[in-house]
Amino acid sequence: MNKLFNLFFVLSFCTINAQIHELGVFVGGSNYVGDVGETTYINPNDPAIGFLYKWNKSPRLSYRFSLAGAFITGHDANSDEPSREQRGYTFRKGISEASAGIEFNFFDFNLHDYKAKITPYVHSGLNYLRYRDFSVVPGENRGDKHVGSFAIPMTLGLKSNVLPHFILGIEVGARYTFTDNLDGSNPEDNRFTKFGNLNNNDWYVFSGVTLTYTFGDKPCYCAQ
Repeated sequence: MNKLFNLFFVLSFCTINAQIHELGVFVGGSNYVGDVGETTYINPNDPAIGFLYKWNKSPRLSYRFSLAGAFITGHDANSDEPSREQRGYTFRKGISEASAGIEFNFFDFNLHDYKAKITPYVHSGLNYLRYRDFSVVPGENRGDKHVGSFAIPMTLGLKSNVLPHFILGIEVGARYTFTDNLDGSNPEDNRFTKFGNLNNNDWYVFSGVTLTYTFGDKPCYCAQ
């Protein structure tokens, strides 16, 4: 029994020390896709900023956590659809999110090897977002209640180690939300102001760059 316990302790210790950490920032832009304004999926027109942490389990797989905030806007006047241009609705709101997920590298990205390397990557998980809930009516947005919802992030990026302890990435991350009222088109408490396609939920997209600093012990291979 003692031997099994000692073996478990050694394996656990090596697994813990096999990790390497990344801490950094995301800076870029945001845009929204829904029932108000433009329908272009990648069209950053508002600022977005965030902080992220990665726990690299292996050269291919990382656990990724982040906190981010942004503004999103919709202006029917900028739409290519004549019906939206004629309607003339508009909104602007702040949005904040907390995210937890997994990042997968297409190529090995060993952070203990300081040679220049580059890899595309994908990321997904679960986001929790907070935003102001309102109804959109001509000329104004009614309502100040703050509510929460969830979203599924789908991120595609490319990164490289520009310096021994710094990684620069560029990424686009679309968020499919579990709500159809980011834009005020589908309020629960006022069915008379609903409009647009009530069968499709809203999206928002972050596009920008990440810069992270890497730190942590060199992996222990005794558990492999």
